[in-house]
Amino acid sequence: MNILHIISSPRTDSYSVRLGNGIIEKLQAANPGSTVQVRNLAEHPFPHLEEVGIQSFNTPAESHTPAQQAAVRHSNAVIAEVRAADVVVIGAPLYNWSIPSTLKAWIDHLARVGVTFRYGANGPEGLVQGKKVYVAMASGGVYSAGPMQPYDFATPYLKTVLGFLGMTDVTVVRVEGVALPALQAEALPKALASVSA
Repeated sequence: MNILHIISSPRTDSYSVRLGNGIIEKLQAANPGSTVQVRNLAEHPFPHLEEVGIQSFNTPAESHTPAQQAAVRHSNAVIAEVRAADVVVIGAPLYNWSIPSTLKAWIDHLARVGVTFRYGANGPEGLVQGKKVYVAMASGGVYSAGPMQPYDFATPYLKTVLGFLGMTDVTVVRVEGVALPALQAEALPKALASVSA
């Protein structure tokens, strides 16, 4: 099994990273010999899309200018890593009710018409299929239920965009309440206990 771990938190002691590592440990225990590739977006972020990057997506490779060739290599790298993975573990801390911009930039490089999705007679079709995805989500408050649940825009967004690309087998694992003294100590153990590899 090839596992791709996407890290988006800039914090060295991040709960989303610790949860992602815990998920991977369970996967490796269940699948001996599995390999792990780590893509740390905080240490090595992909650039946000610019006009030349969008042009490169819509221009045949043989017609790319040198600037377009340079721009499209980021997207090519993201897509190659995802395609090579059997399982993708995405660390997603909840920042201002959504995902970090580094993770959004990664998604923008992953989503390419004609490459990772296409439009056909029956509408859009995701082309990145056969993947298991775990979203390791961390939040200071509790967003899985209760009054703050409507403020979690990250979960529906990630499920929607990943599903659009063909990755419909998505499990969201939450380590939540890490800023609440009454919940903090048990937040990570509770999250890990909920994971079935």
